Amino acid sequence: MINWKQVPLGPVQANAYVLYNQDKEAVIFDPGGDGEAFQSALQRENIKPIAILLTHAHFDHIGAVDHIRDAFNIPVYLHQAEESWLSDPAKNLSINMTPQGFTARPADHLIIGENRLRVGPFEFQIYETPGHSPGSVSFYHEETSTVFSGDVLFQAGIGRTDLPYGDEKTLLDSIHLKLLELPEDTTVACGHGPETTVANEMDQNPFLSGL
Repeated sequence: MINWKQVPLGPVQANAYVLYNQDKEAVIFDPGGDGEAFQSALQRENIKPIAILLTHAHFDHIGAVDHIRDAFNIPVYLHQAEESWLSDPAKNLSINMTPQGFTARPADHLIIGENRLRVGPFEFQIYETPGHSPGSVSFYHEETSTVFSGDVLFQAGIGRTDLPYGDEKTLLDSIHLKLLELPEDTTVACGHGPETTVANEMDQNPFLSGL
């Protein structure tokens, strides 16, 4: 049995996710901050992380990457289009938060293309879903009927495209051609706010009307 939980972290409460099995092995999506508290919570519940998967490399999704990576000695996965972002405060936008910005070490593994990704006992279909950022990816986990989509699609909203490297048409194409093609009962685990479903967003999302 595989389950997941949402954990808002960091200065803007971006959603991290913990996907775990009956043995408490887990993958961590987008650990955005509060590294010590997040580590302690995982250890209290005997969660054993085996990898960090990043939907994209904006500051609010990567703030605890190195802390969690080092605490559990696990690798980080990131799309190749944002290979340099972890170490570049201008690209990850943390320069807008503090004078020095924020950096993390490079990813251990780069995601290239829309392949299947197996991490320990977990398997995902990767979808390239740019528009909010050029390397945004969504991880579809068929066993739980969940897509971990970062800041691509929200409940009644879509990701920002007014940030550097954002593009609204590209984002809408990503949503329409990738996420809305998933089964309608798929849960969308969003980067901010509550989860939703593909069906709900097809029917009710005002940004997607007319697609």
